[in-house]
Amino acid sequence: MATVPASFPHIKAVDGSSRLTKIVDFTKVSFARGPQRVRKQRVQLSVARNPNPGSDTVELEPASDGSPLLVPRQKYCESIHKTVRRKTCTVMVGNVPLGSDHPIRIQTMTTSDTKDVAKTVEEVMRIADKGADIVRITVQGKREADACFDIKNSLVQKNYNIPLVADIHFAPSVALRVAECFDKIRVNPGNFADRRAQFEKLEYTEDDYQKELEHIEKVFTPLVEKCKQYGRAMRIGTNHGSLSDRIMSYYGDSPRGMVESAFEFARICRKLDFHNFVFSMKASNPVVMVQAYRLLVAEMYVHGWDYPLHLGVTEAGEGEDGRMKSAIGIGTLLMDGLGDTIRVSLTEPPEEEIDPCRRLANLGTIASSHQIGVTPFEEKHRHYFDFQRRSGQLPLQKEGEEVDYRGVLHRDGSVLMSVSLDKLKAPELLYRSLAAKLVVGMPFKDLATVDSILLKELPPVDDADARLALKRLVDISMGIITPLSEQLTKPLPHAIVLVNLKELSSSAHKLLPEGTRLAVTLRGDEAYEELEILKSVADNVIMILHNLPYGGERDSRVHTARRLFEYLEESGLNFPVIHHMELPDKMHRDDLVITAGSNAGALLVDGLGDGVLLEAPGQEFEFLRDTSFNLLQGCRMRNTKTEYVSCPSCGRTLFDLQEISAQIREKTSHLPGVSIAIMGCIVNGPGEMADADFGYVGGAPGKIDLYVGKTVVKRGIAMEHATDALIQLIKDNGRWVDPPVEE
Repeated sequence: MATVPASFPHIKAVDGSSRLTKIVDFTKVSFARGPQRVRKQRVQLSVARNPNPGSDTVELEPASDGSPLLVPRQKYCESIHKTVRRKTCTVMVGNVPLGSDHPIRIQTMTTSDTKDVAKTVEEVMRIADKGADIVRITVQGKREADACFDIKNSLVQKNYNIPLVADIHFAPSVALRVAECFDKIRVNPGNFADRRAQFEKLEYTEDDYQKELEHIEKVFTPLVEKCKQYGRAMRIGTNHGSLSDRIMSYYGDSPRGMVESAFEFARICRKLDFHNFVFSMKASNPVVMVQAYRLLVAEMYVHGWDYPLHLGVTEAGEGEDGRMKSAIGIGTLLMDGLGDTIRVSLTEPPEEEIDPCRRLANLGTIASSHQIGVTPFEEKHRHYFDFQRRSGQLPLQKEGEEVDYRGVLHRDGSVLMSVSLDKLKAPELLYRSLAAKLVVGMPFKDLATVDSILLKELPPVDDADARLALKRLVDISMGIITPLSEQLTKPLPHAIVLVNLKELSSSAHKLLPEGTRLAVTLRGDEAYEELEILKSVADNVIMILHNLPYGGERDSRVHTARRLFEYLEESGLNFPVIHHMELPDKMHRDDLVITAGSNAGALLVDGLGDGVLLEAPGQEFEFLRDTSFNLLQGCRMRNTKTEYVSCPSCGRTLFDLQEISAQIREKTSHLPGVSIAIMGCIVNGPGEMADADFGYVGGAPGKIDLYVGKTVVKRGIAMEHATDALIQLIKDNGRWVDPPVEE
C-alpha cells in the first residue's frame, strides 16, 4: 500500500528513478532508468485522480500480490454484494434511448456488402423483425458511404426506423460523410487517426507523445462537431487487437492501454461539450475483456463520468463455443450491474445473434431488478483488474492409502459429472460418455476425460458388475463422490463421501472409517460461525461443492461464492472449490450455456474456483460434459481442444466466413493447445490474433494471407488451396498431430 498527495504534484524515489508525468486527465507514476524516454519494457502505471476529493491523499495498492500495476482503491461497480445497475446518463441513438433508465438494448451487425443496397436493406429488415434495437453496418469507403443514404431512405420508406450505426476504421472522411444520414458513428481509437499498428518497439519523448495527441484532436474534432450538428450518437469502441503502436509502446498490449486509448478520444468529446457517446472495450479473450471494462468503469467513477457501456466479446466464434465465450464476458459484467447495450458476435447469420443476446439481456435485467446478492461482507482478496488464480490445494496422497487420490481433480480445472445408477449397466458406454480412452474395454484417462463423478445412489452391495465398473474408475484415479447416507448403508471402497455442514456439526461423518476422504457441499451464504466446522475436518476434505439452489428470487451464486472465497482466504483454508449447478428440467440449451457462463464463468475469470459440475435433467450427458470443458477453456483454464478466434463477418469480409470456418474446424479440431484465428479481413488483426498461434486472414478477394502469431508468412494464397496451406504451416511449426483413430 502506498499513498501520494491527492494533487500528485511530483513523486521522487531515493535513487531518483521514479518520476511523474501528466497527460491530460491521467497522472502516470513511472519507473524508468532515464528521465527522457518512455519504454515499452518499463514498469509503469496510470493512476487515476483521487476518488475522495475531500481527502488529502489517495491510496494505491498492487492490483495483485507482486503485480507492478498499482491501482487506486476504488470501486468498479455499484456494489460487490449484489447486482445493482450502474447509473448512467441517457444517450440517444436515433429514436432509441440508451442508458441505465432504459432496457438493455440488443444489437447486431450486417454481413452483406454495403454497396449492395437491396441486400443490406433486406438484411436490416430481417434483423429488425427478429427484435434488434440497433443495427451496425460497415462503412469502409466513399462508395459505401454514398450507399448508406439509399439504405436509410429505403428503410424509412418501408417504415423501418431502426437506428443505424456506421462502423468506421481508418477513414475520418468517410465518417464525416455518413454522419449526415446514420444515427450513430462507431470509431476505433486504435486506427481512426493513428496508422495501423506495426507492432514495433517505439520510443516516445513527452513532446512526441503530446504532438500525436494534438494530431488526434485535429483529425477527430470535425467528426465530433458534425455529430453535434446532426444530433448523432457515437461509440468510442476500443478493440484489444487494434491498439496503436503509440499506445502499446507506452502501456503495453493491455487493458490499461485499451482504456487510455478510449479516454484520449473521450477527453476531446468533453472538451467540445459533446456527451452523446458510449464506450466499449472489446477483446476476443473474455478475461482481458472483463478487466478492461472494469478498469474503464473504475476510471469513470473517479472522474465522475456516467457514460453508458456497449458490451461484447469480439470474434467469439460459432455455436456453443461462441455463446459460452460471450456469456463469460458479457454475463460477468451484467452480474455486476454493468452494461447498457450488448452484441453477441457469432460466426453465424446476424439474425441468429439476437436470441442469445436477448437471453443474456434478460439475465442481466432480472439480476439487477431483483438486486440479487448476499449479506454485505468485506472483500480483501479478489483481484478485479489483474487476473491471478486462486488454486486450491490438490489432493495429496496419504501414507497407507491403497488408491491414488491425486487424479480426482485436475490442476488446470476439473470437470465433474453426475452419473445415474442406470449408466452402470453398460460400463463401456459409461466409460465412453466420460471421454475415457478404451484399451481392450478397459478405461484410461485422456486429455478431456471427466475427473470425478457424483453418484447420488450406490449400487447394491451384491451388484458385482456395477461395483467392478466403479472399481475400474477408481483404479484410474477418477473420484467417486457419494452421499454420506449411501456410503453408510452400501459402503463403496475408496469413495469420497459427500457431507453437508449439518452432518459435520452433528458428527455423523465420524461413523465413517478414520481417514475417509470428504467433499463438503454448502450454499455459501451460511453464517461464518457455521463454516467454522470446516477447520476441524481440513485434513480429510478433498473439495468443496458450492451449490446454491437455482431459482431463488434474491439469491446470487456469484455473490455468495465471492463471500465463501473471502471466508476461505481469511481462514487460511485452501480447499479446491467446485461450482456445482443444479439447473431446472427442460432448460433451453442456450439458457443453460448462458447461465453457466454468466454464473460460474463470472467467478472463474476472477480466478475463483477449481472446476465445475453441471446437472440438468433431460439434457444429454455429452452436452453437459462438453459445455463444462468449454466453460473452463473459455475462462483460459484447461485447454482440451483447438481454440478458435473467429470473427462474425461483416461487409468487409472477403470470403464466406461460415463455410470456411466449418472447413477449417473439421480438419483441425483435434489440436488441443493450438489456437487458430479465422478473420474475414485485417481490420482487427493481426492484433486480435494476439492469442492465436496461426492466422487465416482474407487479404484480397479470393486470396488468403497466413500468419504465425502476428507475423504474416504467406500472402495471396488462392482460397481453394488455403486450408491445406494452413495445415502445412501448422505441420512446419511442429504443432500438428494426426487425428486419433477410433478403436
